[in-house]
Amino acid sequence: MKAIEIKPDIFWVGAIDWAVRDFHGYVTSNGTTYNNYLILDKQVTLMDTVKHDFAEITINNIKNLVEPSKIANVVINHIEPDHAGGIDKIMAFTPDATIYITDRGKKGLDRHFNTSRWNFKIVKTGNTLNIGKYNLLFIETPMLHWPDSMVTYVKEAKLLISQDAFGQHYASSSRFDDEFVTCESMAQLEDSVIDYYANILMPFGQLIKAKIAEIQKLGLEISMIAPDHGIIWRQNPPKVLNMYLDMANGKADLRIVIIYDTMWHSTERMTIPITDGIRDEGVDCKIIKLRTTPMSVAIKELWKSRACLIGSPTLNNVMFPSVAEFLTHLRGLRPKNRIAGAFGSYGWGGGAVKEAYEEFRKMGLEIYEPGLQVLYNPSSDDETKCYEFGKEFAKKVKEYHKKF
Repeated sequence: MKAIEIKPDIFWVGAIDWAVRDFHGYVTSNGTTYNNYLILDKQVTLMDTVKHDFAEITINNIKNLVEPSKIANVVINHIEPDHAGGIDKIMAFTPDATIYITDRGKKGLDRHFNTSRWNFKIVKTGNTLNIGKYNLLFIETPMLHWPDSMVTYVKEAKLLISQDAFGQHYASSSRFDDEFVTCESMAQLEDSVIDYYANILMPFGQLIKAKIAEIQKLGLEISMIAPDHGIIWRQNPPKVLNMYLDMANGKADLRIVIIYDTMWHSTERMTIPITDGIRDEGVDCKIIKLRTTPMSVAIKELWKSRACLIGSPTLNNVMFPSVAEFLTHLRGLRPKNRIAGAFGSYGWGGGAVKEAYEEFRKMGLEIYEPGLQVLYNPSSDDETKCYEFGKEFAKKVKEYHKKF
């Protein structure tokens, strides 16, 4: 797509990646975008670059507006390669430009490029840059979601360029939220925001609340939020801000997600009466089989739900590999305000359910005990136990949910 003006003399000059389906393990079934922005002012300023493979696209978009050699400043809000990977190609056109970046960002960029030939200006929260009619304010956001991260506020445009915050992995010909909901739906956009938050920003809820509070304390008027992935928020920026505050506070639906895998279908058969018990207690339930569902989808569904049940057969005295992988990944995301339980089948010796509870404790989750184990294929008596297990778990979840 060609450059698109998002504010007077401020242009989206990014690239759309329609084909990507794996983003370092995160399944991007809708592709993604690499958003960056060019400000045509007295000092032409580029806000971030794009993934290295798409550098020529952003360079062509820039050329349609101004000669790249006219760029005086390059602001790097985040050094992850999908945002800074094209900087060497940009700097080849404008070697005398000044790069504005955090101290940690500079140190990280040094590890990826030969930066000795480039000019840098290290910035901190509160530093500003006048480029003509526009003034830029830099705000550090360490660990949102890398140590180097920052956002840039364009004061006169009331524009927050927010790097990875408030973004979505979604390839679309629409650039703005109002355009997107006309072609797709607000529900789809909200789901994409939740998907992105759950898989990338979940561990940083407390930091997110603190940083939003800091921005509010600064009294910044924000009429548009322009993230580095997905849709730009021009119609309703407060909506995504409120969504982030809700997610940072651990908001979830009164719902249980059952995430499981199975060898010879015994654990799978347990999910049916467990689900019946949950639903008869008046709680919604969703079932996800790991080997047929991308892990990022399972993470999103867990995040949307107040509670989860993990189902695993025992293999070699431990959890089934796909279940173990899921819980290891989940532990790194550090979920909060969730309650968990476990069930599974075994043959000559159990172990999977016990190991699942050990993982729950490492994560600091609220725990429902005891778990439920079935020898080989569940009998009719076992199915009754599964039903009661689901029903009692749902009762516990309803009580736990009242806290929030």
